[in-house]
Order: sequence, then structure tokens, then C-alpha cells
Amino acid sequence: MSATDWTMAPTGPDRPEATALLEAYYEEVVRRYHDRPVRPGEVAAAMADDPSDDLAPPTGILLVAHRDGRPAGCAGLRYRPGWAELTRVYVRPAHRGHGGGAALLAAVEERARAAGADRIRLDTRSDLVEARALYARHGYREIPAYNAGVYAQHWFEKVLS
Repeated sequence: MSATDWTMAPTGPDRPEATALLEAYYEEVVRRYHDRPVRPGEVAAAMADDPSDDLAPPTGILLVAHRDGRPAGCAGLRYRPGWAELTRVYVRPAHRGHGGGAALLAAVEERARAAGADRIRLDTRSDLVEARALYARHGYREIPAYNAGVYAQHWFEKVLS
């Protein structure tokens, strides 16, 4: 399997397939942050504290990645003046190792360019080592902090050509 086995579709963050992926994303980041099973209500609270409703036109976009006809991952962009912020990058565990992360990055980069962005920035946490490795492999470089996100520990940027 390769990145060509994936299809991308812009989807409203309130659509059922997007909501299910965002819930899975939050479940994983909450579990990993606390290094324990997720407690009842934690995912809903995290989603309420950091909503995804701006990942829809005109302020952003949420792409849902499909593999074998099933929703298998997602990535969002928030449009900023001249640049875009990458967020909510997630691939379901059963689909990892099959090029989904690379396919999502290529798709959001294409969308960012089309929206007039000259670069993409993102923040992530230290415990998300796989994400940091993915970004580095695809040309994102660490930069000084560009925001004061509560959970942000690493900041990356890729200049789009």
C-alpha cells in the first residue's frame, strides 16, 4: 500500500464520519497525555475546550482520508493571513504504516497553496514522537514558538514552493 491508495475529501467537522475521527483523535491524545485509559467525559471535554468548527470554509478545511472505502484518517487546516496552520492529523491505528500520514500532508499542502498560503505551521507535543518524525520526514523544520498553546511543546513550519 502507498499514499496513492488513499482518497481525500473535504468534510464538515460536524459530519458523522468526521466526528468519529475527531473523537478517536482526541481519545488518543488524551490517553497519551495522561498515560492512562481515558475517563468518561474526558474526550467530550477536550473537544469542547478545543473545538474544530473553524475547520470549515471560509476559516479552514477538514480533510477525511479514506482507505479501502472507509474513513481512516483526517487533517485540518486553519487559514491565517498568508499561511495555514495544520491540526488534527490522525490516522486510525489499523491503517498506520500504509502511507496515510504522507497522503494527508500532501493533500493539505495542496489545499494550503490553493488558498494562497506560503507556508504551513503546526504545534505538537513531545509525547507524539511519531507525528514529529512524520513532519520532519516531509520537510517540516522546528521553529521557535509561534503560539502559546497550552499543550504545545514543539513548533514546525514548512515553506511551500
